[in-house]
Amino acid sequence: MKKVVVTGGAGFIGSHIVAALLKEEREVHVIDNYAAGKLPGRIHDGATYHEMDIRNTEKIQEIFAGADVVFHTAAVPRVPYSIEHPVETTDVNITGTVSVLTAAARAKVRRVVYSSSGSASGEQTVLPLSEDLPVNPVNPYGLQKYVGELFATMWPKIYRVETVSLRYFNVYGPGLDPTGPYALAVGAFLLARKENRPLTIFGDGTITRDYTHVSDIVHGNMLAAESPTVGKGEVINLGAGRNVTIQHLAELIGGEITYGPPRIEAHDSQADNRKAKELLGWEPTIKLEDGIAALKKEYGLA
Repeated sequence: MKKVVVTGGAGFIGSHIVAALLKEEREVHVIDNYAAGKLPGRIHDGATYHEMDIRNTEKIQEIFAGADVVFHTAAVPRVPYSIEHPVETTDVNITGTVSVLTAAARAKVRRVVYSSSGSASGEQTVLPLSEDLPVNPVNPYGLQKYVGELFATMWPKIYRVETVSLRYFNVYGPGLDPTGPYALAVGAFLLARKENRPLTIFGDGTITRDYTHVSDIVHGNMLAAESPTVGKGEVINLGAGRNVTIQHLAELIGGEITYGPPRIEAHDSQADNRKAKELLGWEPTIKLEDGIAALKKEYGLA
């Protein structure tokens, strides 16, 4: 069994990666500071959990020892939170990523798969968003994720650690946390509908996003960890390749809709996923309507 480490493995995406690795009978270690708590379904029997901060390079290096791959999903997420807390989020999302990369080099890890974000692309005048477009992040979170990519591109050349950065586009699916002021739209809408509250859209409902199911994101991570065609610091989009308005998303979930002030974010987003198909053999498999229908059943709304 090859040893693997998942930073942020008690989070939404990280916990799904942990579950997939356990099915492959890997020796799975998780590093997490539980900033988001220990939510039901995110702690898996069979994995070894280490409560620590990714900025503690020496400590995480001890966990990395003997690992083949590190999946670096740990971050302080959410665009609005990064705007309100730029110092904290920059420290964790940039310094923490450099710490993970450094510990991986010292521990002689073969490959680091870095969880980046489509927010790094930012505001663009053309769609879909290819990885080759000059980046134009419009908020601290997008900038932080982009800087993490830049550091990751250096590590294969300087430290002989293979890296690949995966830009996620609006990940949703079972196990997302619908609570709190920074909850993702899908979760916030589902919870509002379940509690018979209006669904609040920030802005006029015309912004578009490329909603990608977490199972497809996990599959992309598995491919990125093992593919012989990557590892030289590539940046690869993982997105369904289809953008819909936030209005359409709200109507899929159903219920009364209200509108709030717009947020500081890119107006439109859609992944060009040709590179993922070419280098990883990755294809999105779950259509948004099907994914939302399954979540509505889970929430007792169907």
